[in-house]
Amino acid sequence: MIATSQKALFDLADEVTYLNCAYMSPQLKEVEQIGIKHLSLKNRPWGISIQDFYQPVEELKSAFARLINITEKDRIAIVPSASYAIANVAHNLKLKPNQNIIVAQEQFPSNYYSWDRVLQQAGGELRVVQLPDAANRTQAWSEALLNAIDENTAMVALGHIHWANGIKYDLESIRKKTREVGALLVIDGTQSVGALPFDASVIQPDMLVAAGYKWLLGPYSMGVAYFGSHFDQGIPIEENWINRKDSENFQGLVNYQGEYKPLAGRFSMGEQSNFISVPMLTTAIKQLNTWGLENIQAYCRSINTSAMEALQELGCRVESVDDRAHHLIGVGISPRIQTDLLQQQLSEQKVFVSQRGAAIRVSTHVFNTQEDLNRLVDCFKKSWR
Repeated sequence: MIATSQKALFDLADEVTYLNCAYMSPQLKEVEQIGIKHLSLKNRPWGISIQDFYQPVEELKSAFARLINITEKDRIAIVPSASYAIANVAHNLKLKPNQNIIVAQEQFPSNYYSWDRVLQQAGGELRVVQLPDAANRTQAWSEALLNAIDENTAMVALGHIHWANGIKYDLESIRKKTREVGALLVIDGTQSVGALPFDASVIQPDMLVAAGYKWLLGPYSMGVAYFGSHFDQGIPIEENWINRKDSENFQGLVNYQGEYKPLAGRFSMGEQSNFISVPMLTTAIKQLNTWGLENIQAYCRSINTSAMEALQELGCRVESVDDRAHHLIGVGISPRIQTDLLQQQLSEQKVFVSQRGAAIRVSTHVFNTQEDLNRLVDCFKKSWR
């Protein structure tokens, strides 16, 4: 349980109300210290051993495997971005001309462009499932996605939640339906994994990726991806030396090896051993494991529920408390809110949120307090007409 704000663990200015972790997370002080410590290693490169190329990466894989509740850390690949992992999936798709891939309306571009390209090449169909205008949009959207899946569906590619409005998808039901028709399930967890529980042992996605700089509280250009058994014999988009069997034997690297490292090891990026970013991301994920993702959700719910109710009273659209993720909430702006004045109020009060599509995206974490959310509500109230 997280009873109080953990702001003291971060370097956040008192005058700033940061409700924008979905844009980029602040950094834990401990993560900063680890980064500074490892930055200095390159000053004395003779002190970087062969083991330093491997052991920290294994530790990162283990930490992330624990976070998503799997036992096989070798199913984790180290990637520079979500799009890199998605590109590896696209590289291994064998599509037929009559097949389709299903995505959600206004999905994040990195989880759209690759599928659009491969379908154009194969002559298939990209099915974009629109957000229904329904009382319970969370349930209605998942139902619409399920109804879109048919015997010609090759893959469903989604987020765990929608990146702009925070609506959750019923991934267990979607996974069941994809299995029935032999389709893959690929999940971009960048806007959820690290704050919202994702049990990969239950959902069993074919691929799950999370960039490190948002909810994993890590550095930019470093992420992690889980690859299921469908890709065990896949071909990676790059052929780097470290992903090959016995690459630990530096003397023997001249003896070219045709066999990859097991499972997802083939899909890790070149220079995956980043001696600065890897220990930083590992430290951050270990802290998340210590807090527990259920506890992070519960804390965010405790500080934002009354504020969301106040915004609903102003005519803003917010998903019901039981149907939304609590770390990222899309607030549909009431027509009675003067948007220019709202932006002015947010700027003057140093309240940081994002606008994505038609929604104001409010994203909280354990460094926030209920008072932070009250400041947000005050900005809305001062913009009321």
